Amino acid sequence: MSELIIEPLEQFGLSHAAKKTKRSLFSKIGVVGCGKEGRNIVNLTANAGLEVVFMEESEERIEYVMNKLSNDLTTKVENWGLTQAEKRGIMNRITPTLSYDDFEGCDFVVECSRYSEKGRRSTQLRKNIFKKLEEVLEPDAIIATNGSIVIISELAAELEHKERCVSLYFPVSHAGANVLEIVSGMYTSEEVFNRVVLFAKLINYTPHKINESNGNVSLRLVTIMLNEACEILMERVSSMEDIDRTFTVIYAQRFGIFRLADIVGIERLVSLMEAMFNDYGDKKYKPHPILWKLYRSQQLGIRTGKGFYLYEGEKPIGVNNAIF
Repeated sequence: MSELIIEPLEQFGLSHAAKKTKRSLFSKIGVVGCGKEGRNIVNLTANAGLEVVFMEESEERIEYVMNKLSNDLTTKVENWGLTQAEKRGIMNRITPTLSYDDFEGCDFVVECSRYSEKGRRSTQLRKNIFKKLEEVLEPDAIIATNGSIVIISELAAELEHKERCVSLYFPVSHAGANVLEIVSGMYTSEEVFNRVVLFAKLINYTPHKINESNGNVSLRLVTIMLNEACEILMERVSSMEDIDRTFTVIYAQRFGIFRLADIVGIERLVSLMEAMFNDYGDKKYKPHPILWKLYRSQQLGIRTGKGFYLYEGEKPIGVNNAIF
């Protein structure tokens, strides 16, 4: 009788397999701050089948965000774009938190702190967020900021693992604006950039590589067009509605340039344009007097119910004749 060969079974056991199994690349995503842009990122990642944790500053804010996310999905269900079961699955992939500790295990966290009433985001606050994230994340986890101002190199400068930092910009003008601008800073590694490209494809966005430049591509284009449209309007060359109609019909745009400004937010555009003007020194980026007039009077677009147009909810109901 041949000798019985005995081999240890540990290597074939589930416990051993679990130790050796490599976690999928984007098994858990984090979002710090859930304003309009943050909610957009949470929605995109959860819809793509990824687990997402978002952090807010209070239970009241968490309740507000969860209700907004749920209501947006309900609208899709009512329009036959989603089933109730799919909605439940998406909501079950979203976890709110008040603590940075719950980002432990995330592969990728996006800082998305909200804009102030003046359309600005605190650089120091964002630096503090990056530092707190570095305390709880693994060294190879990506830390990103969502924004269009050139600051990623500044945000990363004081971190131990600077190479993992990257800047993103998710356009929020409309649901079909599925281009992700990816900005590598002075420290960003090629590996991190390539992983973010993969992330963009996972959420069905087209990745665009951007070399660090204030305003990226999308907002540098729109601010120049907006300034020119304001000048045409101030010269009484054409009416606001006809300028917007020209923009939409002739150039096949979804929204007119003034409607787009109201959607993005006058306060954000003025703040961005001032930053670009200071960086580049070119007057084409300096906010037009009409933009300053709206900004100073807190007529900021859809959010305040008044901008270039008047609104009921998100629906325009007329032109803001108070501009002149």
